Amino acid sequence: MDYYLQCIECGETYDRHYSNQICEKCGGLLEVVYKKSLPKIKSISSFWDLEPVLPYGRYRKFEVGLTKTIKAKEKDLWLKLEIDNPTHSFKDRGSVIEVAKAREYGFDELVCASTGNMAYSLAYYAKAYGIKAKIFVSKNVSKDKMEYIRKTHDADITKINGDFTMAQRHAEHYAKVNNVFLTGDYCYRKEGQKTIMYELAKIKPDYIFVPVGNATLISGMLKALNELKNSKVLSKAPKIIGVEAEKCSPLYKAFKTGKLKYEKPYTKADAIAVGYPTFGNQAIDMLKKFNGSIITVSDEEMIKEQRRFYDEYGLVAELAGIASIVAYRKIMPKGKSVAIISGGNV
Repeated sequence: MDYYLQCIECGETYDRHYSNQICEKCGGLLEVVYKKSLPKIKSISSFWDLEPVLPYGRYRKFEVGLTKTIKAKEKDLWLKLEIDNPTHSFKDRGSVIEVAKAREYGFDELVCASTGNMAYSLAYYAKAYGIKAKIFVSKNVSKDKMEYIRKTHDADITKINGDFTMAQRHAEHYAKVNNVFLTGDYCYRKEGQKTIMYELAKIKPDYIFVPVGNATLISGMLKALNELKNSKVLSKAPKIIGVEAEKCSPLYKAFKTGKLKYEKPYTKADAIAVGYPTFGNQAIDMLKKFNGSIITVSDEEMIKEQRRFYDEYGLVAELAGIASIVAYRKIMPKGKSVAIISGGNV
């Protein structure tokens, strides 16, 4: 679908040929805005059936998305298994969009900040496109995970002495100084990740539990929810519940106070260890619009659930990946619930 980009801070607009995901006027985040109303998607047999609700691009049709939604052992709970993606996390949905854009704009190198899964995903698709990948990671990222990515996908990985927020600053500076394509938690990734909501629309859940790190996934799903309402696919919007770690919960606190503040991460759930979510303010606004909420879970609860998840389903999920199930058990809402199992890289 044809589109333009608009800064969510100052309102400046750019056509789709603008090759940055940050506003050059004020440094704010950009949003993909479609020039026409999005069509109603009647059936989905492939991720790429959703191309009419994605930004126009020259995409290679990788087998991503359309992950299994299985019935859990609990009566009214379903599990959306994003571990089925090629690099075992929901990040692949955004990476296939971002890396295609890097190639479309003529870049031969991309850069990103990551807590782990993003690095794995972007390095995988960058290699497939023949694009170099420069990745800045926080100090708490798993050494084994980084070594695997470096050796298998030829990525240039730099570990910085700080958390994800600092790694993101390094990535943005590197992109500007070296004229490479900035990737990560920005507008094109959000468009790819919103597709989870489109896939879930057919089962009409009452509640969706979503792990939250940089808030790109939950913001994308809320954007898709708005699109689905406008196209009359959904008559009733599900309640989306974001899930943060107790030891890193800036969005949970901001939801109550109305002000997002940086919080140093101390959680072992590295995939959601983000002290200042990039799309945090937008996520809060959209959650309030659709009557959503935020809940926190402890590291101890996630560790316990990780073992139970393996015992019950024979599947490996990282701590952040099963945070959604922990949150579901805390609330036990009446009606059909879906827990997003966001990743399986431990």
